[in-house]
Amino acid sequence: MTEVSGKQKADRKVKKARYESPLPKDKSSKLKPVTASNLKGKEKAKEVDGASSQSSQQSILPTSFKVIAGSYEKLLYGLEGTASSSESGYEFHLKPIFIFPAHVSHIKAVAASPGGKWLATGSADEIVKVWDLARRKEIGGLMHHEGSITYLEFPSRSHLLSASEDGTLCLFHARDWVVLRTFKGHKGRVNSVAVHPSGKIALSVGQDRMLRMWDLMRGKGSASIKLGKEGEIVRWSLRGAFFVVQYHSSLEIFSTDMVLRHTLSHASRIHSVRFCRWTDNGGELMLVAAEDKKVSVYRFLEDPEKPPSIIAEMVGHSNRVKAVEALEVAVPEPETKTKNARKSTTIVCTISSDGNIFVYDLAALHHGTTELVQLRPVAEYDTKGTRLTCLTVTENRSKEETDDRDAKIGKRKRVEDQEDSGEEVQGKGEEEEEEEEE
Repeated sequence: MTEVSGKQKADRKVKKARYESPLPKDKSSKLKPVTASNLKGKEKAKEVDGASSQSSQQSILPTSFKVIAGSYEKLLYGLEGTASSSESGYEFHLKPIFIFPAHVSHIKAVAASPGGKWLATGSADEIVKVWDLARRKEIGGLMHHEGSITYLEFPSRSHLLSASEDGTLCLFHARDWVVLRTFKGHKGRVNSVAVHPSGKIALSVGQDRMLRMWDLMRGKGSASIKLGKEGEIVRWSLRGAFFVVQYHSSLEIFSTDMVLRHTLSHASRIHSVRFCRWTDNGGELMLVAAEDKKVSVYRFLEDPEKPPSIIAEMVGHSNRVKAVEALEVAVPEPETKTKNARKSTTIVCTISSDGNIFVYDLAALHHGTTELVQLRPVAEYDTKGTRLTCLTVTENRSKEETDDRDAKIGKRKRVEDQEDSGEEVQGKGEEEEEEEEE
């Protein structure tokens, strides 16, 4: 196994990001609002460009997807999800593409980069392993932490963020895998991290009962607040207009200026929280996986003063639901062509302690529904009793699809990622250089 440690490239000069933080320089204990007014000059223009880039990417949806799940048994499961035409419209299928022991201890976190090129897995063995999903091979191990890995996320295609029981967060550059930033501040285990959609700041909660805000551009803490209880999960909404902190069986919804808007009491202990876009009307939904063997779907209204309400439940598991993830995908035309055939949908994947991996289709949840809807899985895979722990879902694009997608969006995201990391933009892309090296 190729090993890449944090100290291995300590002598390498890493350029700092060439743009300003959206946060003020004062060290107030209150978190400041993250709005467009915080951005200046080129940053505001870049945000507008990013919005147009995002809309372009939304129009180029993947036609298939990959589901990756880790387990207590150290096994890593990889499934390929596809949609095929049928008389009634379309149907989903899952098939295994790999199953193997990925770590010497149980797997606690998995994350895939946007576009599905990289996969990161974290374990109680204190190692973050990096995999090339397309080639299905291990790239190396990142051994910067001195505690079990608790959380992994790719804020962009060029960066990986990790958290650990050692109380630190690490930001890696997803090309040479050098450590760009190490964030220290938590006393004890870091439970969860949430990166703002702008990619400039992150929130974290931990065993020390603190909520901390991090400036990812400058590599330091910006603010911290005592919660009074241990936050287990923190999540930003899709638009970054508010965030949620979860404690055991309750959820607290905060605005960006740290005003508590709502407190929700769930029916049982919560294990996972995710936000996704409701395909029918473009609104936001919150998916809450819990001990009650189901995923509750909360709908947020346009009026932020009104609390979200449960409009649907995803059922079918026979044990606690450990994790939930969502992805928007393109669907094929039905065999019997209709005028208003659906072209895309949002799929929701779940894992449970019962060993099953389920896929749900949010197209079954219609706008204007007034009664509680029960959604059942449209595809499933049985791991035969494996104790699944973590989950990620990503695009499954062929090389031809990736090239076509990059051409249509002008490779804008790659250029932005290189600018964010302080690199000079080269004439050739990363994939082209890697192909030449081979």
